[in-house]
Amino acid sequence: MPPTNNPTLRQRRLGAELRKLREKAGFTVTRAAEHLGVNQGRVSMIETGRSPVSADLVRGMASAYDCSDKALVDALAAMTGRRRRGWWDEYREHLPAALVDLAELEHHTTALRVALVIHIPALLQTTDHARALFRTVVPPMRQYEIEHRLTYRIKRQGILHREDPPSYSAIIHEAALRMGFGGPSVAHGQLTHLLDMGELPHVTIRVIPFGTDHFPSTGQSFDYLTGAVPQLDTVQLDTHHGGCGFLDAEAQLAKYRAVLDHMTSCALDPTESRNFIHNLIRKA
Repeated sequence: MPPTNNPTLRQRRLGAELRKLREKAGFTVTRAAEHLGVNQGRVSMIETGRSPVSADLVRGMASAYDCSDKALVDALAAMTGRRRRGWWDEYREHLPAALVDLAELEHHTTALRVALVIHIPALLQTTDHARALFRTVVPPMRQYEIEHRLTYRIKRQGILHREDPPSYSAIIHEAALRMGFGGPSVAHGQLTHLLDMGELPHVTIRVIPFGTDHFPSTGQSFDYLTGAVPQLDTVQLDTHHGGCGFLDAEAQLAKYRAVLDHMTSCALDPTESRNFIHNLIRKA
């Protein structure tokens, strides 16, 4: 199969995990190539995500590297082969690659935990709220850019309405609920939408009110996407310029799991959070 010049994040992640297995086994690229019966260039391209790899070859690599973690090997094997195009691929010419990669990650995640201080979670935003938000971006977006972002965001939200949705847990600070993007009518519709989404059995919404002690956040929003096995979890960070940063080192994953657990302990429970949002609507 021909090499891929622009591998997706998922393809790069598969290669990176195979590299980790090789390095853990103490194999050089040369030694790995000899064991696998391929040239060194093929091994290098597999590890950078530029060369498609079969499930059989992944299992052969895992065996050569003496990896006995069957769940991990099965998960890596499931990531192989020629990647099927998803709806997100139609946006690769219009949006930053990291944003498109995020949609692919969400499609494959088994659970999603998000924490936000200033903004409503993207997957819980109304169309009007999202449009108002995009109009505040600096430098300003052209109208067609706003529409691309808007349709992309709406399609991302589809994972919460499919037949096998991932569990979704959102921790939202009171500040985000009071920002009022788009004016009173849009804000009212957004808060009502949060209540509606919270009724879904796989969606949990918790609010951190003002005045909460020991609030463990610097204000940066982030998503924790659960993979098929813990080694394939990913943290996505929103950057100041609106892009995405992805983290997957074991220490980084552990840090953000701890932050999420701490934030959960600071938040109201789902019923209290629902009542809190109800009161905001009533007082508006």
